[in-house]
Amino acid sequence: MKKFGKLHGITLGLMVLSAVLAACAPAASGEITVFAASSLTDAFTEIGAAFEAQHAGSQVLFNFGGSSQLATQLAEGAPADVFASANQAQMANAQAAGRISGEPVVFLTNRLVIVVPADNPAGIQTPEDLAKADLRLVLAAPDVPIREYSDQAIAALGDAAYQQAVYANLVSEEPNVRQVATKVALGEADAGIIYTSDVTPDIAGQVLQIEIPVEANVIAVYPIAAVEGGQPALAQQFIDFVLGPDGQAILAKWGFGPRP
Repeated sequence: MKKFGKLHGITLGLMVLSAVLAACAPAASGEITVFAASSLTDAFTEIGAAFEAQHAGSQVLFNFGGSSQLATQLAEGAPADVFASANQAQMANAQAAGRISGEPVVFLTNRLVIVVPADNPAGIQTPEDLAKADLRLVLAAPDVPIREYSDQAIAALGDAAYQQAVYANLVSEEPNVRQVATKVALGEADAGIIYTSDVTPDIAGQVLQIEIPVEANVIAVYPIAAVEGGQPALAQQFIDFVLGPDGQAILAKWGFGPRP
């Protein structure tokens, strides 16, 4: 019995020591590649810098673009560690291609807003004015999340005649939401629909915002997940940072809504 007790004590001691060593083990570090929706450009750039500051030896590389483009790149085998999409549909496409590891988590919400140039040459005052004749409207291209959300909002704003008139004014379809915002800010379009978070400090003085009524607006949800074939430990550290108080504070600073 004494011998057994001694062995048992040694085994227990080794288990405790292993647990302590595991807890004290350094966090994963290295280069991490994050594919992220273009609307996240400013917020994730700041999050990346904050993550690097808290994780010595880590470097975050970003590939920003329309979520549909990013999902296609992943499906074609592009190497990445994390994917942050602006909607569930493009995350599902990446999952269907076998490129997502684990279960995606929604990490923020967003809303839509109509923007016009600061001098508002078309005299747009309400969402109904998007149906005015000869108005130059710019939206994102089909399959880009902001376009899907915009289509939902337009459908909720008016009947078939209104919708037909609005789409008759469509003069350009951009590859991502930032391109829509830029065209309006430069006066190359009379109106566009973007996320509220895309009215960033660099264009805030160049555009006016026309609110979309709550009953017609859309709550956009953004999922994030580790990419299959990437670095799971480092990917999870980045995702945890985004979900944590520091990451959420940065997202709020850039105009995003909280996680559902």
